[in-house]
Amino acid sequence: MAARQRRTTIAEVAAHAGVSPATVSRVMNGRFVGEESVAERVRASAQTLDYSPSPLARGLALGTTRTVAFVVPDLANPAFQAVLSSLSKSAARSGYRVLVADSVETPSDELAIATEIRRRCDAIVLCAPRMPDAQLAEAIENLAPIVLINRPGTGHGAAMLSIDYHAGVHQLAEHLYALGHRRLVYVAGPTTSASDGYRRRGLKAFLAGHEDVTLETLPGGVSVDDGRAVAEAVRGSGATAALAFNDLVAIGLIHGLGELGVSVPGDVSVTGFDDIPYARYNSPALTTASVPHEELGVQAWDRMDTLVGGGEPGHSVLFQPRLEVRASTAPPR
Repeated sequence: MAARQRRTTIAEVAAHAGVSPATVSRVMNGRFVGEESVAERVRASAQTLDYSPSPLARGLALGTTRTVAFVVPDLANPAFQAVLSSLSKSAARSGYRVLVADSVETPSDELAIATEIRRRCDAIVLCAPRMPDAQLAEAIENLAPIVLINRPGTGHGAAMLSIDYHAGVHQLAEHLYALGHRRLVYVAGPTTSASDGYRRRGLKAFLAGHEDVTLETLPGGVSVDDGRAVAEAVRGSGATAALAFNDLVAIGLIHGLGELGVSVPGDVSVTGFDDIPYARYNSPALTTASVPHEELGVQAWDRMDTLVGGGEPGHSVLFQPRLEVRASTAPPR
């Protein structure tokens, strides 16, 4: 095996250029204020010796880490994984890395987790934070630069990217209504989830315009197991269609109903929310509200890159979900 080539040191560049190591550091970091001929000599020596400063050393010199944090309530959810993947790829193109922290759907821990990880990085992306509004305002003030994802309606001045959950669930309900469903059930998400509140308001607005519809709300959650656990209650509700908080809950519900001998969509139609990759491959394929998770990651980094550079981020964006009709919904018998 070939011997590993030794890295040129800053002291060797300094000796070659006839300057101090501190001068080399300032030139390489763009902070040299002396004569341009000296800077040119340093750069020429660095090129001759094939020198490049280590990212760690450069970060220490500039007071930066070249990392940002991504704090998420449940990394097991493929929707959040898609945002993280896109954010990480976008950050890498700018020479940054992403640290990840999962609050495991525990709102009481979120602020402490975000505060701890912020000490190790240059900025933070809070994805779908569950913490109370007052704590979120504190985080925005104390942990800046910060970008918020999936916390619509928060007026604290942070760069924000959100999904219009109100409109998305309204589309799903209208789809079920057009199929002929009049008895619906909503399998809710966590009570601490801001997006669950927007879904509920969207359904309330839908009911206001459809007086011939009844809607029952059942406690659910965020996972496949949560959906499976509520299957018996959905069957007992007598509803002909169920709207689940997200795709994972919907997939669990479909399989739980199947175990009870309830056909989907023959006996009960089921919808999800997110359009995770599994949604189209489930049996039956899941009707859902499609969310552009990859674009969320790209746009989050675009704003973060501007913030860490000292600039003003772009406008906050409210993404509109797209209705994806698949085989899990059909007219009631």
